[in-house]
Amino acid sequence: MPGPTRGFLGRRRSAGDPRLPPGQYDAGSDWPVLTAEPTPRITPETWSITVDGAVENPTTWTWDEAHALPGAEYNGDIHCVTTWSKFDTHFAGVSVDSLLEIAKPKPEGRFVMETAKTGYTTNLPISDVTGGKAWLVWEFDGKPLAVEHGGPVRMLVPHLYFWKSTKWISRITVLERDQPGFWEQNGYHDRGDPWKQQRYQGDA
Repeated sequence: MPGPTRGFLGRRRSAGDPRLPPGQYDAGSDWPVLTAEPTPRITPETWSITVDGAVENPTTWTWDEAHALPGAEYNGDIHCVTTWSKFDTHFAGVSVDSLLEIAKPKPEGRFVMETAKTGYTTNLPISDVTGGKAWLVWEFDGKPLAVEHGGPVRMLVPHLYFWKSTKWISRITVLERDQPGFWEQNGYHDRGDPWKQQRYQGDA
């Protein structure tokens, strides 16, 4: 997850491609590595994911328990606030819907806070992680997700800028009220829709 900067431009091409949001460039085969904190070393044996907060059934899954849930895949594009986009990515893991079906959010739970093993946080309306819009992923292009890209497991919310797809995810907390996460407290937009160029607070 990058810090707020308006100077990272990269190379711009495919500007007429309807899949490319405004202000973005096609990164091609590249997948830039950007992070806000030191890279942790997490093994599958020590990883777990917890869903808690405004839920009826707070639950923690180990690596094996998460893999026993129905598998799910995402095939499509991803977009970073630093203006790169990557087309035709393939991720595999489990839908966030599967986790929430077990945890059972309460009616008043309208937001979520994603938390990484490092302490990084980002906030979202719960509508942005339900209905087949978000995944926990542990594979990229048929291989285990690399640690520099958030492995062993990261959040994937591909319809929003990629700082909303928390690396090294360890917790999803359902909230009654919205609370800003790490970058949202430091000038980034609360939602981050790439098609609306919602990069910074004050953007439409």
